[in-house]
Amino acid sequence: MVWFESLSKNEKKAFAGAFMGHAVDVYDFMIYSFLIPVLAATWHMNKAVAGSIVTYTLIASLVGAIGAGLLADRFGRVRILRWTIVLFALACFACGFANSPLQLVLFRMLQGLGFGGESSLCMVLVTEIIRNPAHRGKFSGFAASSYSFGWAAAAIVYSVLFSWLPAEWAWRGCFFIGIVPALLVVYLRRDLKEPEAFSRALGKQHSPAALEGLRRVCARPLAGKTILCSLLSGGMLGSYYAIATWMPTYLKLERGLSIFGTSAYLAIMILGSFVGYVLGAYSSDRIGRRLTYIVFAAGAFSMALAYMAIPASNGAMLVLGFLLGVLMQGTFSGIAATISESYPNEIRATGYGVAYNMGRVIGSLFPLGVGWLSTGHMALDSAIPLVAGVGYLCVIVTAWILPETNGISLDSLGGEQTDSSASIEPMGVAARVAQSGSGRDAR
Repeated sequence: MVWFESLSKNEKKAFAGAFMGHAVDVYDFMIYSFLIPVLAATWHMNKAVAGSIVTYTLIASLVGAIGAGLLADRFGRVRILRWTIVLFALACFACGFANSPLQLVLFRMLQGLGFGGESSLCMVLVTEIIRNPAHRGKFSGFAASSYSFGWAAAAIVYSVLFSWLPAEWAWRGCFFIGIVPALLVVYLRRDLKEPEAFSRALGKQHSPAALEGLRRVCARPLAGKTILCSLLSGGMLGSYYAIATWMPTYLKLERGLSIFGTSAYLAIMILGSFVGYVLGAYSSDRIGRRLTYIVFAAGAFSMALAYMAIPASNGAMLVLGFLLGVLMQGTFSGIAATISESYPNEIRATGYGVAYNMGRVIGSLFPLGVGWLSTGHMALDSAIPLVAGVGYLCVIVTAWILPETNGISLDSLGGEQTDSSASIEPMGVAARVAQSGSGRDAR
């Protein structure tokens, strides 16, 4: 952890704010997956309707991410981040007042607007603010590991509230409590300075016009990178959503576990997910982004298949769950760095918002797919690995096509250097080029 000790005060403050903000973001999003069984029984929802609520939330996140990205490229990352967390925290609180699936969809879509902007700008901030490109993967990977803490918080709150309160009050309390840690995040982000890379970009030229950044991201020469980054994030997010959204339901309904039993199994998987983020963070800087994606995605699919298909004992299921968490979440460690390393400074927030949240929209179809397949077509333990496998195949293929960006300088990125034709370069070429320059010297 020497790399972390070398960070400046502003870098550490940015890391703490992004870590906590992302964790709250994840809690507010993931708590719904724990509540699906009780809400389905309360409102007589089938699995397809329950899955569609996730889909609508993630579609709204694309709108929120694009809007936040455009504003952040004009007015700064820090200022816009302060408002995104307020929006999704208030929306999560409002979900506790819902009395029907339609009302919940509307509140969750509002939450998605803030969720998309918050999670995208958090990762742009941490990748831009780090000075040493040799540690960018570790910095973004450890920031992303906050996902495990947000997921764990959702599991703990679910377990505690459903033990203390009647179900009809407990699920509302799970939503209400999501607003509390947002106040801490606002405090952590006070006096935070903008990344130097963004400040230098503003010093060289004026901010792009309101829709100019969006046009550049979606037009040549950047369109190829945008499509590939969207597919890469869509594959890994879709696989994760397929597994994580339906895992509590699978453990409770298919394996007959109690609330505490479900929480214990998920706790082991969540612990594994933190280990996976750490391993993936170091791996993405050591062996490169591309190979890390391929190895972890292939392993995650194999483990998901084993977890669902093997009639293992409870002890063996805990081991398999831990390994599934490691491989599933380790796939994500380099994604913030890869997308950030694909766009110039002046439109990076817009590019990240579009690419990552287009991936969210793609991924949003996966839990819906699991719900549809498991409603009269196949068992849940078959639908989950089948749908997740499609996503992991997409990760492997897209990672092979994308260029290796490990060690690249963010200031060197310009529109002319990100031509989509460059995305077909042979494996390892970009890594060798980066290692021959500043990346190697920094290490």
